Amino acid sequence: MPPDTPEFAIIAQRGKRLEYFTIGWNSLEGLGALATGLIAGSISLVGFGVDSFIEVTSAVALLWRLSLIAGEESREQNERFTLRIVGICFLVLSLYVASVAISNLWRRHAPAHSIAGIVVACAALVAMPLLSHAKKRVGEQLGSAAMFADARQADFCTYLSAILLVGLILNAATGWWWSDPVAALIMTPIIAKEGIDALQGKACCATACKSQDEQHCRER
Repeated sequence: MPPDTPEFAIIAQRGKRLEYFTIGWNSLEGLGALATGLIAGSISLVGFGVDSFIEVTSAVALLWRLSLIAGEESREQNERFTLRIVGICFLVLSLYVASVAISNLWRRHAPAHSIAGIVVACAALVAMPLLSHAKKRVGEQLGSAAMFADARQADFCTYLSAILLVGLILNAATGWWWSDPVAALIMTPIIAKEGIDALQGKACCATACKSQDEQHCRER
């Protein structure tokens, strides 16, 4: 779809509203996960909360991208720079989560049961697939690989929510203290891979737009 058409502007505005929702939702989700994680001593909840704030960074970058003038030549360079920052954040997060999880296993640290954490994970497990679907639809209509990449962040959050929920439920229902750090360790390679992909620029350019050629896709 040509960027100078009214239809493009309407769909781009829809994309902006989705990013505003992402910023609001993930800010609340991150605060809730961090607070409950620190109270319960749950490294998987803390890692999930930090990931939520990284997704806020990604949403802010997309808002900025959607606001840029179509002919600006530096847009792709700016997006790659932002992706590198997000990628570094993911890698640092993966190292932090892995180190604390291994330490908790070594010390046999048992986190407290966290019903609030289970609620946070359930809410994310419902909201994130819906958000991802909406972003993918906008990305297809705009021919935007960047929007598709941002939708992958929501998919990624869904996977983490499921892993987190299993760990929290096992800890609460069976008293398996090790389920929380094990869940965190399962998250680690997923987080690290997303960071490496972002550093390599794959989150920007590897997702093909269905209705545009490769060059047009990059120009989005």
